Amino acid sequence: MSELALDEMSVLSAIYCEKDEFELLEKSAETGILFDCFHLYIGNERTLLSLLFQLPTEYPHCVPKISVSSKQLSRKQCQHIKQSLLEKASTLEPDPMVHELLLWLQQNFTELTLNDQSLVEVQEEGGEEETWIALFLIDHMRSKTKYIKAIEKWSSDLGLTGRLFLGKLILVLLQGARRSIKEYIHLQRTVKVDVDSSGKRCKEKMMRVLCETQVSDLKRISSFEIKEFLSLEELQREFEQVGLLKLYQEFVATLP
Repeated sequence: MSELALDEMSVLSAIYCEKDEFELLEKSAETGILFDCFHLYIGNERTLLSLLFQLPTEYPHCVPKISVSSKQLSRKQCQHIKQSLLEKASTLEPDPMVHELLLWLQQNFTELTLNDQSLVEVQEEGGEEETWIALFLIDHMRSKTKYIKAIEKWSSDLGLTGRLFLGKLILVLLQGARRSIKEYIHLQRTVKVDVDSSGKRCKEKMMRVLCETQVSDLKRISSFEIKEFLSLEELQREFEQVGLLKLYQEFVATLP
């Protein structure tokens, strides 16, 4: 990775130094730099935005990869903001540009969302995206506390609800927009969330996607919770409580 990118990280961490404003997630010579920035834009509405930037090793000679999420904005709005940021980035000189993009977003935030009436609080009935369910099997967690914290954070940032089941099996059950579930899978597989047998940070390479599907007449899961279980009977009851017994029977009960 370039010295310019590393210098930019130092500058950004100094500028955005309040609690949870900036978080470096990964720094790798192979994949570049991955970090989260949080911004509170104050106008007619107070909107908390999470912006995930990935700076490839070629950066700043290429634009950063960007992901935008917010509990207060619709997926359509987040995608529009992301696309606008990428378009702006493509017009800039090949110099460190993240801070400039953040300032540009702050200056143009109202205009970017002005013509879209899809704030979560005022969405018309039937105007939400279709709800999907996904179920993942995680082989192990060596750095358990850090791993769980990452799963909770990603779920919250992406507006996903569900369960993390901890016991003989480690299962992640997610409910929400398909785009958000896809983004979660990307994070789960690209961010170093655990450690290997030597204690070195590593990516999740053994996660299995057991199920990823749209479900009709779905019971809404209102929050993301961690549930520990001692037996498969307990686990089955947890699935029953959220109306997903069939999912358990088809994808969990058949696991070796």
